[in-house]
Amino acid sequence: MYNEKLRPQKELVHCEDGSNTLFSKEFDEPYHSTKDGALHESLEKHVKPALSFTKKKEKLTILDICFGLGYNTFATLYYLLNNDLKTKVHILSPEFDEGLIRSLTNFAYPPEFETIKPIIDAISKEFFYEDAQFKIEILLGDARENIPKIREKIDVVYQDAFSPAHNPLLWTQEHFGDVRAICSDDALLTTYSTAAAVRLGLYENGFKLFVHRAEMMRYSTVASLKMLDGLEYIDMELKKQRNPAAKSMRDREYL
Repeated sequence: MYNEKLRPQKELVHCEDGSNTLFSKEFDEPYHSTKDGALHESLEKHVKPALSFTKKKEKLTILDICFGLGYNTFATLYYLLNNDLKTKVHILSPEFDEGLIRSLTNFAYPPEFETIKPIIDAISKEFFYEDAQFKIEILLGDARENIPKIREKIDVVYQDAFSPAHNPLLWTQEHFGDVRAICSDDALLTTYSTAAAVRLGLYENGFKLFVHRAEMMRYSTVASLKMLDGLEYIDMELKKQRNPAAKSMRDREYL
């Protein structure tokens, strides 16, 4: 049973794009970049690049790490509906903060999400939603424990956990190994992180790395198990030669 007294303290923060996010005192950082903006960041760093490279697929299974305020998931639905795209989407999202999920029905989301308010309410109450096009499941608990239990093949990964400095176990080489193990052969991963250690962890698990740039947005990273056209390829072997001291993050350093 959820106990309100156990809920970590959070403060409402206004972003430069006009959307709202929260500042987590537990992780000592906001859920989104206040400069890039919660909605803008979700659309430009995750949703648009992911859907542009998977647009030929009629059905997508997306792993959203972690759910948090749900911006990546809700922005995916908004983008598909707003562009009259018929892609069927199943989103699986680990989240340890049950109280946060229960509070989302009262969160001040941007007006773009007004049409999906019934979906937000259902997620907030049931941790689940399904209709003819969308299926959303919140996997309550520790992401590192829940991800290996997933039995569906993942097409897209939104790697959007709190930063490596504050939540390192969701950025290690072993974590990316767990993710890789449930990915389809042409899976694609998006992340705001451009850190060499993060990119190395992905590369060591077979991902090819690319620079993603968007208007009014700091550049980010797209990783794919297949080569992608239209993005700047990152030669990780050359990067390793130029910086032999660079290394991926490993579980043993943080356990």
